[in-house]
Amino acid sequence: MVYSMTGEFRHNIDSKGRLIVPSKLRDALGSKIYVTISVDKCLNIYSTEEFEKFTEKLEQIDTSTERGRMIKRYFLANATDCELDAQGRIIIPNNLKEYAGLSKEVVIVGSKEKAEIWDSAVYDSMYVENGLTQEDINKEIEQLGLQLF
Repeated sequence: MVYSMTGEFRHNIDSKGRLIVPSKLRDALGSKIYVTISVDKCLNIYSTEEFEKFTEKLEQIDTSTERGRMIKRYFLANATDCELDAQGRIIIPNNLKEYAGLSKEVVIVGSKEKAEIWDSAVYDSMYVENGLTQEDINKEIEQLGLQLF
């Protein structure tokens, strides 16, 4: 059964680099998960099944060019597989923490097929800095012809 990941969770990374994965998300992720960089300045968390789908998409990149090889390598070299410990924690490697600018306080956000890990200050200011208001969101939904409510 495939679970959809939703919700917002606030946690701390401890001094050993461990982060609790919320139990609601653990159900969807399973015991072995993958963490990699995102095109946004955050990290993505995938179940094994979803990470395989992600890597299949990377296979579409033309690796006959140096640029294509670099793009593919960019995502795969910055991916790590993680096992959840008995308390439901994973260790976030230093290179990934640095990429996403993670401090002690983070926000884990469900995003359907994956979860995202954001530094809490970056996440909290994201909509303000991008000037995205509720009115903008409503207009976008209307332009797409979506009936969400």
